[in-house]
Amino acid sequence: MQNVGANAGLVWQALNAAGAALEVKQIKKATKLSDKEAYAAFGWLLREGKISVEEKEKEVFVSLN
Repeated sequence: MQNVGANAGLVWQALNAAGAALEVKQIKKATKLSDKEAYAAFGWLLREGKISVEEKEKEVFVSLN
């Protein structure tokens, strides 16, 4: 697994470029991160208060705060 901080940066950049909430699958596709890498990055960003996670219709969406 790569550096979690660097992966968090990739996730943040993908969300910033989209300008809207993205579904987890979309983030993984845009960043080319594995499940483990993506979820570790989400944890990093959640702890820093930079993202929000919401479940809608059985899909999980992530957005910037």
